[in-house]
Amino acid sequence: MQPDFWHARWQRGETGWHEEQINVHLQQLWPRLGLAAETRVFVPLCGKSRDLLWLAGRGHRVLGVELSEIAVQAFFDEQGLRPKIDDEPPFRRYAVDEMTLLCGDFFDLRPEHLAGISAFYDRASLIALPPALRGRYATHLKTLLPATTGLLITLDYDQTKMAGPPFSVQPGEVERLFGDRFTLTAMADLDLIGESPKFRQRGLTTLREHVWRLDPRG
Repeated sequence: MQPDFWHARWQRGETGWHEEQINVHLQQLWPRLGLAAETRVFVPLCGKSRDLLWLAGRGHRVLGVELSEIAVQAFFDEQGLRPKIDDEPPFRRYAVDEMTLLCGDFFDLRPEHLAGISAFYDRASLIALPPALRGRYATHLKTLLPATTGLLITLDYDQTKMAGPPFSVQPGEVERLFGDRFTLTAMADLDLIGESPKFRQRGLTTLREHVWRLDPRG
């Protein structure tokens, strides 16, 4: 998937992955990570997620990265916030209070961009990527954040019945992608098909959602 794919989706308003409500797993399970309020949290491929507000509301300093400037501007506009905007190639930096969004390509991030980050939250990043990009994503994330705690949400379904995104990422793949650097703990495993009419309409008969805690090894 090229950046143009995502730019076009935002331009057309085809953002079915966006949740208007704050994610229930974030609210219920994030406190179990035991992170201090002042912990700085990274949210990759953040879109205009209101989860950013929830994290900031717990006292965290939040850094998100998002490819689409439409999404970044919509986030601040919808919350009635007026960020300070600076061009810091290859990113444009939007900042207000404890929230900073970098508009640009996740793969252009370097460790210095994420200095001081101690945790990350991935609700719709890994599952947004096809298999060919998931390995690259995981490798880059591990390079950027080699010793952080994370909360990862994935979906698991029969990929032959529906083309992504969102893509199916089975538990074994999560282990292969992250098990070398992180200890994985399954925090939730839910059957969603009964409450997911849009996925049933797309041909799915099973749909499971997994929530993972990732802790650095060693």
